[in-house]
Amino acid sequence: MIKDFLILSFIGKDNKIGLKITNKFFALDFDLNVNNNDKIVLTILNLLKKHKVNVDNNFSILVNNGPGSFSSLRISLAVAKGIKISKKINLFGFKNSDLGQFNLANIELLIKKKLIQKNLIKPIYLS
Repeated sequence: MIKDFLILSFIGKDNKIGLKITNKFFALDFDLNVNNNDKIVLTILNLLKKHKVNVDNNFSILVNNGPGSFSSLRISLAVAKGIKISKKINLFGFKNSDLGQFNLANIELLIKKKLIQKNLIKPIYLS
């Protein structure tokens, strides 16, 4: 069961980072462009540190598989996989069309309906 998680939804527009920890949900809008690609990891680390998150094997990352921008999807997948490898946590992918609005209720419904795929990251790029 996914209890605490980080969710990355970078599809090229309306990009968001979310964090659920101890029944609280925090969401950040993130403008993903050439000048701030390197700020993604720093933003995530600051968010985790601010909320005193213990990233262990009970923590998960959910990442949007698209459809979306090639660059945005590749960046978010690379960040998610990097965190997964370094912290040995669970990684799940989901389709943008399955999420709807980016809020805790929709994310929990996505998890409950099992519309996420473990370790199966197959991005869908827009042409």
